[in-house]
Amino acid sequence: MIENKKKPNPIDIHVGSRIRLRRTMLGMSQEKLGESLGITFQQIQKYEKGTNRVGASRLQNISSILNVPVSFFFEDAPGESSGGATGMAEASSSNYVVDFLSSSEGLQLNRAFVKIADPKVRRRLVDLVKALAAEAEE
Repeated sequence: MIENKKKPNPIDIHVGSRIRLRRTMLGMSQEKLGESLGITFQQIQKYEKGTNRVGASRLQNISSILNVPVSFFFEDAPGESSGGATGMAEASSSNYVVDFLSSSEGLQLNRAFVKIADPKVRRRLVDLVKALAAEAEE
């Protein structure tokens, strides 16, 4: 039983990773988020790792500060069923997206890409990246 206490709940880990994802997408530091909540950045670290569980009222405050609905933090959560059985491919696909957006390169690409106003330019950029990826596979 004692071992179980040390192991964070998978939902807490997921919610924490979604907090980190959204915070980094906004370019917000742990210090800034903590300051907005009246807590230390160390507490934010513990939330993001899933070490500490985020209470309901605190999660509501975080969702307001990060400008997302509370449901955002539970999207693709472990054990969540969306009407049907989710396959392993779907789970690994969503994990890949979170991993990508959590990386430095993914964040930089995402931030720059959303600043491109012209949809035709964005489409051409996607085509370019696909072509480069295809060349790399050869």
